[in-house]
Amino acid sequence: MINLMWVAIGGAIGAMARYGMGLWLINLSKLFPFATLIVNITGSFLLALLFAWQVQQEGANQQLWLLLGVGVLGAFTTFSTFSLDVVLMAQQGEWLKALVYALLNTFGCIAAVLLALWLKS
Repeated sequence: MINLMWVAIGGAIGAMARYGMGLWLINLSKLFPFATLIVNITGSFLLALLFAWQVQQEGANQQLWLLLGVGVLGAFTTFSTFSLDVVLMAQQGEWLKALVYALLNTFGCIAAVLLALWLKS
């Protein structure tokens, strides 16, 4: 139960940060979805830093990972998790699996949006 609390607290912080970023960049995002792009790039960078730091620690702190990695950054952007998954697969030599996963996520999500919009119309 305590683990859920860490994720929930972090998720609330991450969601508020995501919303705040959208408000902060609202004028810039009228030209191009810069807020989403910046959130995805920043979240991916921060998740990778946190992951690398956790790996370097003798005893990785699960509560810190749940709070920051799963909660804050998970709510800030799920694209960061997707990006880390792809890179970890590639680093493990599973290049084809990484490519298929990246393509399925990219095109599958776009297709899902198109399908939902088509069903709605």
